[in-house]
Amino acid sequence: MSLKTPDWVKNAVFYQIFPDRFRRSGRADLPAGLNFKPWGSPPEEQGFQGGDLFGVADSLDYLADLGITAIYLCPIFSSAANHRYHTFDYFQVDPLLGGEAGLRELLDRAHQRGMRVVLDGVFNHASRGFWPFHHILENGGNSPYLDWFIIRDWPLRPYSSNKHNPPNYDCWWNLPALPKLNVDNPDVQDYILKVARHWIDFGIDGWRLDVPEEIDNPDFWRRFRNTVKAGNPEAYICGEIWRIAPEWLEGDRFDALMNYPFGEAGLCFLGGKKLRAEYQHGEFYKLEPIDAAGLRQRLDRLTRAYSWEAICAQLNLFDSHDTARIHWMLGEDREALRLAVYYQMTMPGAPCVYYGDEIGLRGAHEPFSREAFPWESRESWDEDVLKLYQEAIRLRHEHPVLRTGSLQILHATGHTFVFLRRLEDTSMVVAFNAAYQPAEVSVDGVPARGQWQNLTGSGEARAAGEKITLSMPARSVMILK
Repeated sequence: MSLKTPDWVKNAVFYQIFPDRFRRSGRADLPAGLNFKPWGSPPEEQGFQGGDLFGVADSLDYLADLGITAIYLCPIFSSAANHRYHTFDYFQVDPLLGGEAGLRELLDRAHQRGMRVVLDGVFNHASRGFWPFHHILENGGNSPYLDWFIIRDWPLRPYSSNKHNPPNYDCWWNLPALPKLNVDNPDVQDYILKVARHWIDFGIDGWRLDVPEEIDNPDFWRRFRNTVKAGNPEAYICGEIWRIAPEWLEGDRFDALMNYPFGEAGLCFLGGKKLRAEYQHGEFYKLEPIDAAGLRQRLDRLTRAYSWEAICAQLNLFDSHDTARIHWMLGEDREALRLAVYYQMTMPGAPCVYYGDEIGLRGAHEPFSREAFPWESRESWDEDVLKLYQEAIRLRHEHPVLRTGSLQILHATGHTFVFLRRLEDTSMVVAFNAAYQPAEVSVDGVPARGQWQNLTGSGEARAAGEKITLSMPARSVMILK
């Protein structure tokens, strides 16, 4: 089966939002007397700071000025956790986020601007408060919902995380607060599919799916795709899979994956001396310096693994709510950040900016990367970084070749890396010098006709026939059209 992905995704720039920490509107219809943490409280503290979906809707002018065309929201359904990966009602938008009215306003205002909104679907596990699990807690073996979960023993231990007395039911990472759904149960499958279709019919533009590999049931995911696409053929389905996994993108399950290998490769090549090489997240995300040949090897592995249709729809990101922020990983190196942002915005795939990266938020590994967006203290924003993101995103929007043009690596030696993007009669050469000294590079195989324009202003390009010689300053990027 061949893969067909939504065309809008190939041209999109995403912005990931952690709703509780993005913006508090003051417009949510909440009971009197609620006590939120002060806005800007240390992110490692538990509790809620009161960001809501009305606040996201009120920020659409800002996002449009940045160049954002699609929003990916971390979970928004009712939950007793500020990150909302502990769902207790999949059919209710959390009242603390503004409820259904908040989502309705956000969708309507975003769609009026041509922006899309993708929700986070957490279907591998729920929470202790999820009504079928609560029913089991109250009724034990007499509950008709026993087969919605995998119970190992009685009585249940829903608050025990002691390794000598672990939970006695299947749960995510052995965390008793996250009972694992038995998705092999047809009734559970039908329930999840009703959830998926309900919010597609409500108007969302797709799903980002949390830990889908832990639901080892390809037939269920095929049903999921058919259900979602029947509601909206242009809906985006993106899975949180950190490794190269082409079996998920063959046309019967997902449109794309969260492309962590892409971001990891770019940081490892461009990071330079301040790269935090000690940083590692799980099994699949590790920072280690590589040269241009190493970058080529990693990108070749990615492009060989997937169809071009899939490559252009991948969610290309450096960081997220699950990692440290890009500024922290790069040791707050401005030059490395500039190179990384242009790498992200000139390669095929849909770039995704994690909220606040564009103003210089510098949080370390989560929960420190889940800090509140400082709307009321503009003086704390890094305006130079904001300008960098705006310029790089604008460049991508202005040149379709950077979104859907073919990719050809022309040169990968030492710490210089050059590639060609081509779309019909338009060609662009993108070159990186990650070294700490100037470099001169000659590349063959470029189009001979027409004149080359340097869009970044740094370095010098000399063309002769199908060959370009680039004189590049240290730690620089050149983009030639």
